Amino acid sequence: MVSIAVFAVAYAVYGRFIARQIGLNDSCKTPAHELNDGTDFVPAKASLLLGQHFSAIVAAAPIVGPILAGVLFGWLPAILWVIIGAVFIGGVHDMLALTASVRHKAASVGQIARRYIPGKMYIFFLLFIWIALLYVIIAFTDITAQTFRTVAQDTAFGPAVAASSILYLGLAVVMGVLLYRFKLKLWILTVIFLPLVLLTVWLGPRLPAPVLTFLAGVSAKQWDIYLLIYCLIASIIPMWLLLQPRGYLGGWMLYLTIIIGLMGSLFGGFKIQYPAWNVSGLHSLSGGKLLFPFLFITIACGACSGFHAIVCSGTTSRQLNKESDARPIGYGAMLMEGLVAVLALATVMMLPIGSKELATDPNLIYAQGLAKYLGLVGIGFKVAFPFALLAFSTFVYDTLDVSTRLARYILQELTGLKGFLGGLIATLASLGVPLIFLLLTKEKAYLVAWPIFGTSNQMLASLTLLVISVWLIRCGKIPIYTIVPMIFMLVTTVTALVLQIKPFVLSFGDIARGAAVKPEVITSGVCGIVLLVLCALSILTGAKPLLVRPDTQRRVQSSP
Repeated sequence: MVSIAVFAVAYAVYGRFIARQIGLNDSCKTPAHELNDGTDFVPAKASLLLGQHFSAIVAAAPIVGPILAGVLFGWLPAILWVIIGAVFIGGVHDMLALTASVRHKAASVGQIARRYIPGKMYIFFLLFIWIALLYVIIAFTDITAQTFRTVAQDTAFGPAVAASSILYLGLAVVMGVLLYRFKLKLWILTVIFLPLVLLTVWLGPRLPAPVLTFLAGVSAKQWDIYLLIYCLIASIIPMWLLLQPRGYLGGWMLYLTIIIGLMGSLFGGFKIQYPAWNVSGLHSLSGGKLLFPFLFITIACGACSGFHAIVCSGTTSRQLNKESDARPIGYGAMLMEGLVAVLALATVMMLPIGSKELATDPNLIYAQGLAKYLGLVGIGFKVAFPFALLAFSTFVYDTLDVSTRLARYILQELTGLKGFLGGLIATLASLGVPLIFLLLTKEKAYLVAWPIFGTSNQMLASLTLLVISVWLIRCGKIPIYTIVPMIFMLVTTVTALVLQIKPFVLSFGDIARGAAVKPEVITSGVCGIVLLVLCALSILTGAKPLLVRPDTQRRVQSSP
């Protein structure tokens, strides 16, 4: 209840304050109307876009990250960072990234950097974004593949979840056709399709045995390949056909799981058993990791996410109906994601130290928690657990195809590839790297990718705040509300990146002697060095405008 109250007050007070600073104006025509092409630029009602945007930014990160951090460091430091980060950093970052993109004809953050920051920062920035997106695709593809292989209480629920997921995607396509081609009203389709989505949860485990047997025989690596093929298809077809309706339905799944989590955590009578503080000195008692900076980069999207800026400036800004919608969709959706993170932490809080569940994957801890909540109202485990896993998978689907589409945009921007063929080539290139990584890495590749994913994601947020700060300064503002968060996030992520590179540097002697070095050490080290260099180059070229007094007499057309 305290978290909900804080988020509500923050939206009403701090969200409104930031909105006043940038002067949201509904008389300005948004790119969704000005550039409407029926494919990428399509105006959407706030309710529809909120669901699609919310499900796109949430995915698995605010569930996996907080659960991992809660187990490592205890639930108290985790929940404090989620609340503080979402209110003062994540929400501000998202709303301003969305507004900046809308006022620059739905330009990406990299294009905005190119306009306001001299030199080649935009190239370094775009490369950084593209690499960060590849890590998103790697982590969430493998998490979904592991979900489809899940076994709980000696029952294989994974095949049923996979079956329900396929049916769910089919429903989204049908809904998109009915909404945009047959012009059926959204509320009518909502009444029809929401029960159908729930029906897929019930139907998945009850499909013919040969179907479930076939799905059970698919390995995690094979699921990785199939999911990447899905990403290829979903990222090149029109947004109205799959992305918007699937995101809308996924948003309702999110709302439903939030309600279940709230009811279960508030009225379920479950006691808090996990320690609030699981740290000795500054090191975790469950893994030895330093509280700073690893608490922040492990929680990642639950408090702040650079990935959100890519979504805001890549797809959401192309669908925003009016400027005032930027507050509920930008700031509001981030606070809702913070609430998802808090509720994910609640599934850890109810577990005692030494519980077998703590040794399982975060998606299973989350699903087990939701299943316990649903058990309070008489819904059996065999229905509740697959529902929770399907909900988890729908969150990931939304991020997977959005990430692939955004990676295509970025690579096309870097290479100049045009048209459908150019988009296809850029998509294939963006999926090729994750495919190689997933095939070469042993089971549970997401655990290898997660530390770098979290670090690159948070570092991207700091670089985005740098670009936004330069834009606001060029418009005559003094944006303390972006500069202070930028500095904090930058210090945190650079520290984390250096600590992750350190084992690789120390292994040089072993490599020289021909001794074996863990693949994850090499992967983290090489990728960490690349990201650190790109970040340093971006900062060196981008920070200069912050030190120069803005020419307030020459205001650009897109000034706040």
